[in-house]
Amino acid sequence: MDPMAPVLSVRGLSVRFLLPRGRRVAAVTDARFDVAPGECLALIGESGCGKSVLASALLGLLPGNAQTAGSALLGDLDLLTADERTLARTVRGRLIGLVPQSPAAHLTPVRTVRSQLEETVATLTATRGRAALRAAAEAAAERAAFPADHLDRHPHQLSGGLAQRAATALALVGDAPLLLADEPTTGLDRDLVDRRVDELRRHVDDPRDGRRRALLMITHDLGAAERIADRVAVMYAGRIVELADATAFFGPAGPRHPYSRGLLRALPDRAFTAIPGMPPELGDLPAGCAFAARCDRATGICAGPPPTGTLACHHPHVPEDVRA
Repeated sequence: MDPMAPVLSVRGLSVRFLLPRGRRVAAVTDARFDVAPGECLALIGESGCGKSVLASALLGLLPGNAQTAGSALLGDLDLLTADERTLARTVRGRLIGLVPQSPAAHLTPVRTVRSQLEETVATLTATRGRAALRAAAEAAAERAAFPADHLDRHPHQLSGGLAQRAATALALVGDAPLLLADEPTTGLDRDLVDRRVDELRRHVDDPRDGRRRALLMITHDLGAAERIADRVAVMYAGRIVELADATAFFGPAGPRHPYSRGLLRALPDRAFTAIPGMPPELGDLPAGCAFAARCDRATGICAGPPPTGTLACHHPHVPEDVRA
């Protein structure tokens, strides 16, 4: 594989849920982005905007009433058309390491962290023999900053932060080229959030066998995104409306899409001003810009489809709009 090629390349990814009486819910529409080796892309947006549905599509974990379109290439493998056998035996754990929102859903409550790590090592690697499995499990724990003296504890004996580290250790076992972190800071206080994202960043920056991982972090925590991301993708009503460099996005000029700017203004350390109105229902999206009804820059042209590319807006902010 070309070391400069994207680890993940998504083009036109759409997800529709088919409901009774012919109803359709457009959960994701025409998502397009790449994630490069050594890069963290933060996918941000309000709850219900389609972020976790996109993650489930990449992992092949959508329910039976979902229809997908487009492509999501991980190397030469299209994740959207791969069969369950390929996803289970080749993708999950080996090509994509999942850092979950809820460790409780990924840790078996009746088994110690050590036994779960050893089983994962045996499943995902060629390591064999009791001593070798034990050493590999301890190495995985160390990489995730999980304390060795807690390995023989059960999940219910761990704090929330340590449970997250245990789940991260499991995600790292297969040395997957892509880490997918789905709301990894949920329920943590600010100090733990900072520590958590710093740990994830370290796994991206630390090459193994000459390879660097990519990280796709799905979050509604803009503070965490600012701390870790190289680029930011903003999702609204199932569509990525802005894709931008993180330094510019969080810097003085700020983002260009009105919704993105509204997200930043709503932060307590900024204007602390909520975006007026509510997002549209994904089952009843307008034909044009889904944000137009809440946008003070909207005009008649916004009733038509937004532009394609890295900025889905007819009236984006430009530097001249920003006053010192």
